[in-house]
Amino acid sequence: MGNNVTAAADKATRLVLMGFDVDGVLTDGTLYFSSQGDEIKAFSSLDGHGLKMLQRSGIEVAVISGRSSRALELRAKNLGITELHMGVDDKRALLIQLAAKRGIELTQAGYMGDDVVDLPILRACGFSAAVADAHDEVRARVDYVASKGGGRGAVREVCDLIIRAQGKWDAAMAEYLA
Repeated sequence: MGNNVTAAADKATRLVLMGFDVDGVLTDGTLYFSSQGDEIKAFSSLDGHGLKMLQRSGIEVAVISGRSSRALELRAKNLGITELHMGVDDKRALLIQLAAKRGIELTQAGYMGDDVVDLPILRACGFSAAVADAHDEVRARVDYVASKGGGRGAVREVCDLIIRAQGKWDAAMAEYLA
């Protein structure tokens, strides 16, 4: 697969639900722990605004992570993301549930991941993406590989691609160019 942008954009036109992994996608994958054992995460503000723009463009955003974190809870709340799923062992099964709940086909759902544990969900959905620094096996099997790394604007790049593919870019930019 790889980076046929035209084919990836074609698949992105069908999306109504887009899911994102956390560690390695919304963050750079580094795990920080305080001396008290609290987990600390760093999130990109560019990625965050891309997620807000995606939601405003009519695409529902879901965050699906194998780990649980209070920092992630706070970030999701800050971004208005209500579909936050942490501690998920079977991301593919969860995506199937989310699609069924909405009455949509898996071709209308997408996911962005970075590691081999994400392959089942990436292979099940209609549009798959990875960060530039994803595992080789993941980059080889997704529809689109971002030019940026996890936590460094890759999510924003994919959000912009989806918004453009759906012909909603001018509307998304209108408030900033008025």
